[in-house]
Amino acid sequence: MIPTDSRPDFTGVWELNLERSILRGPTPKRIVMQIEHREPRLVQQIHFTSAVGVEKRMTFAYETGAETTNSLGGAPVRTSARWEGEELVIESRVTTPCREVHFEDHWSVSDDGRTLTMAHRNDDLAGQISVLEKRSPADGSAF
Repeated sequence: MIPTDSRPDFTGVWELNLERSILRGPTPKRIVMQIEHREPRLVQQIHFTSAVGVEKRMTFAYETGAETTNSLGGAPVRTSARWEGEELVIESRVTTPCREVHFEDHWSVSDDGRTLTMAHRNDDLAGQISVLEKRSPADGSAF
């Protein structure tokens, strides 16, 4: 088991690098995330701008080792988060009118702490890899 103090801290303001990412579905114009991570709790605020400029804000809260419930478009999302080594795995299920959708998001941070990778491997977004770069205070990191 990896000691808690050696696990990555995802806190910061992160911006999606579209050129380095592989996305499933329509390509957004921009995605910026503000993450507050105080183990075992993690709060992810997402500011999403579609290709045509429509903005949407979403907030998700997770707790490692526990199940939480969030909302996506008004539908409840059951989520559990767990550590697999230095990687945080966030598994979510949402029931739509047609079926249950399953997401398993694997988060990891580069050794220098400047790149956050969110990879979907064996879920409904399999193959999607979002690469986000940490913004520095000089970049106007206000979310």
